[in-house]
Amino acid sequence: MTTLTQINPSSVFVVSGGAKGITAECTIKLAQHQPCKFILLGRSEILETEPDFADDCLEESALKKRIMENLLTQGEKPTPMSVQKIYHQIAASREIKKTLAAIQKIGAQAEYISVDVTDKLALQEKLTAAVKRTGPITGIIHGAGNLADKLIEKKTEQDFEKVYAAKVQGLENLLSCVNLNQIQHLVLFSSVTGFYGNIGQSDYAIANEILNKSAHLIKQYHPQCHVVAINWGAWDSGMMTSELKKAFTERGIKIIPVEGGTQMLVNEMHSVTDATTQVVIGNPMNPPPVTFDLELRSYQIRRRLTLKENPFLLDHVIAESAVLPATCAMSWMINACEERYPGYKFLTCQDFKILKGIPFNESLAEEYILELQETSKTASASIDFQTTILSKTSTGKTHFHFKSLIKLVQEIPEPPIYESANFTEDHIITTIGKDFYQNGDLSLFHGTAFQQITRVLNISSQKITVECFWQKITDKQQGQFPVRWCNPYTTDLSTQSLWIWLSHFHQTVCLPGELTLSEQFAAMPCNEPFYVSCEIKRKTESSVTADFMIHNRQGQIYLRILGAKAVIVPTQLIKRK
Repeated sequence: MTTLTQINPSSVFVVSGGAKGITAECTIKLAQHQPCKFILLGRSEILETEPDFADDCLEESALKKRIMENLLTQGEKPTPMSVQKIYHQIAASREIKKTLAAIQKIGAQAEYISVDVTDKLALQEKLTAAVKRTGPITGIIHGAGNLADKLIEKKTEQDFEKVYAAKVQGLENLLSCVNLNQIQHLVLFSSVTGFYGNIGQSDYAIANEILNKSAHLIKQYHPQCHVVAINWGAWDSGMMTSELKKAFTERGIKIIPVEGGTQMLVNEMHSVTDATTQVVIGNPMNPPPVTFDLELRSYQIRRRLTLKENPFLLDHVIAESAVLPATCAMSWMINACEERYPGYKFLTCQDFKILKGIPFNESLAEEYILELQETSKTASASIDFQTTILSKTSTGKTHFHFKSLIKLVQEIPEPPIYESANFTEDHIITTIGKDFYQNGDLSLFHGTAFQQITRVLNISSQKITVECFWQKITDKQQGQFPVRWCNPYTTDLSTQSLWIWLSHFHQTVCLPGELTLSEQFAAMPCNEPFYVSCEIKRKTESSVTADFMIHNRQGQIYLRILGAKAVIVPTQLIKRK
């Protein structure tokens, strides 16, 4: 295991964009946590002495008035641009000096270098000189950035270059000044815009997403370095006016308080968080529902699957190999469709078929491809997709794993009532809770992430009713298959009722094969009881077909699965680990 180095008094951090604004606040907080050495980089110049007219003038409007008066005495005509330029020089210099003083007051060391991080030669020259004073650089905090918000059709090449270069070229130039094998900490200030996207910020989103991907790549090749890309949301800083706060509130965007946000940076620098290379601090931008034409589009989404990224898989082991649950494949399809059209939700999944499972053993493919093909589209009503998960071998052979038809709608119908709900307890099966699981050949094989059926209320040759309670697992455990409108974990749990029925009446077990229709009317509950009524429709030597109604105590249906066909398998196939 690679040993990570904690920040200590001899640590030397280069901080781009670190002398002003939020990056400066973060640097000060980090210095409070561990006084060390900081080299702050920025484009602004420090004024060794301010103009006489600026003496003791701190208020913005008063200082701008003095600037105008000074220009007039020099025979120049003041313009808003010329006044703002001089004001910015004075205000920036003051803020830099204030930051340096705050850091030094804590007991840390700090110096400021005026340099543009996009100027590689100047950056290398000035950092080489600084290192002679501070010692080798052990960490980088890349907070520099620019904005040029415009709708994409109005952006110029200069706009893009201004935004892109500060983030991406700036990072490349900083890395060229250090030996990455000796760097202990690399913190990249990214944005939720790169993670979720935002109107008018296509260039900013691109630049920040490159920082995110760079963090993962650098960590892969330099595991000794603590690397994290922090996708910041909106800060409650000087730029956050009351009007902007109101607009953010209307869009459901939460504001990051300075004290809380800077402490989050310190937390992310701790070695216990090293496994997380990208973190989002904020919430989605909640864009309005998209407007779209009626052209039917197709998409391909590629994904690499690993056990490390999906800890829940260790609770779904069949024949000594972790296997991707069919409900997770379905949720991947559903989530991908919903992401194409914000404001629309999954309503139905039809003709879902398991063609070839995905076990996590030597047969695991390098990547899996989700193909989405829109088959019909009605504005303000519904969108239908044909979805397929497939993979290709090194020789080019295609394996098809899952197929289904997914429907999205803007308005979910009112949940129907399951009139045949039966909560009478017949006490035929007295097993409760954890005893249903991993307790003999006919018991359920599922681990904690997919538990639990708390009790069987009643059972007959045609039906079984069970009570369930799913304890929500962490986001890290959910990995690449997060709970959203669709919950793959409670859906899998709900279908376990058929296994209990089959083992009770026929002393055999089953695995999922296909389903005719799944309809969702409400979010499945977490951390509270819900009920599953499983109606047996047909039983043969090799298969069993059933309908599942997942509902609350009042019979209100969250989700119903009709025509679910399971394949009966030998009990020895389901081996325990």
